[in-house]
Amino acid sequence: MKFKRIFLMVLDSLGVGEASDSANFGDTGANTFGHIIEKNDLFIPNLKKIGLLDTINMSDNDNVEAYYTIASSINAGKDSINGHYEMVGIKNDYAFQTYNDGFTFDMLNSIEEVTGRRVIGNVCSHDNSIIQELGERQYNYGSLIIYTSADSDLQVAAHEDCIPIGTLHEYCERIRNLSLKNNWRIARIIARPFTGVPGKYKLLNQCRKDYTMKPPKRSILDELLENDYNVIGIGKINDIFAGQGINKTMKATTNSEAINKLLDIIDKNFTGLCMVNLQDFDSLYGHMRDVEGYGKAIEELDVDIPIILNKLELDDLFIITADHGNDPTFPGNHHTRENVPVILYSRNFKYPKRLDKFSTLGNIGALIADNFDLEMPEIGESILDSLE
Repeated sequence: MKFKRIFLMVLDSLGVGEASDSANFGDTGANTFGHIIEKNDLFIPNLKKIGLLDTINMSDNDNVEAYYTIASSINAGKDSINGHYEMVGIKNDYAFQTYNDGFTFDMLNSIEEVTGRRVIGNVCSHDNSIIQELGERQYNYGSLIIYTSADSDLQVAAHEDCIPIGTLHEYCERIRNLSLKNNWRIARIIARPFTGVPGKYKLLNQCRKDYTMKPPKRSILDELLENDYNVIGIGKINDIFAGQGINKTMKATTNSEAINKLLDIIDKNFTGLCMVNLQDFDSLYGHMRDVEGYGKAIEELDVDIPIILNKLELDDLFIITADHGNDPTFPGNHHTRENVPVILYSRNFKYPKRLDKFSTLGNIGALIADNFDLEMPEIGESILDSLE
């Protein structure tokens, strides 16, 4: 069975239980989806119909409406970039560095040299409260607020009336080049302009810009473009791949905005792949250890599922997966090394069922490559012929 269009939705951080190598990451016992269900009485009938609940224990479901399984990750890190790399066929042994205790003096000094600005902050701020704390000082002295989250990132914040957004973007590009030159192993340099007055500062999320590394190898995205297929990225997909292998991008700062953009794309006539990332699960609820908020976000997704499925054409394939875990019941504010769900839905499927576990997220990329008759990626095995 072949498909004209494939839609790949990434539920950012919705892991379904500890991976076989979770002990190497200090994540034994993590289970993002399972623990959210334990703590919340979720009403998610539509996700249940397509087998998402069954991925927690890999239970058999005779009444399921989609193929379902789980996938392990073989890439070095438990971050979004490594997870997304793997699902498009890139094997990456490069683990990005986190700086939860702040950046080193040498790093900060180098940033001051390339930007000509003093830096303040240098803390780990999961909720961006550092903006409220240091916003007035930044404005008065023209400095740069430097901070990180629990991810591998270096965020640079400044008030738009003090440092123009274009200038802030230029500074971040310089810092990106600096980080590559000195091998700081930081996945993303993020420009975070803000506005407002003391006590009421607000991040300008629409002007945020992520400076990521180019993928280390070719992926199925490159293969798709070179064979005249469309590759559409919604949400932070374009940022993750630094624009590599994508010919149309649509920004989205919330789950609901990303889903609305997806619904618009489903109505378009194209051939190829559309990837969408739902980042609220990770950024708003996983890192913030907000179990109740995470559960409500899953329930909100459940409402949108039938709307998405009913819009699909007969020759469309809809895939749901995740890039890593971020168990909100787990100590700390970090990602967790977990298996992730894989759901495959088509209106043409006659015998959906539980599939054998994927040994790598790369099976998703292999399936996509096989569907469009592309060169197979270095990792993963296609199960296209098993879908009926």
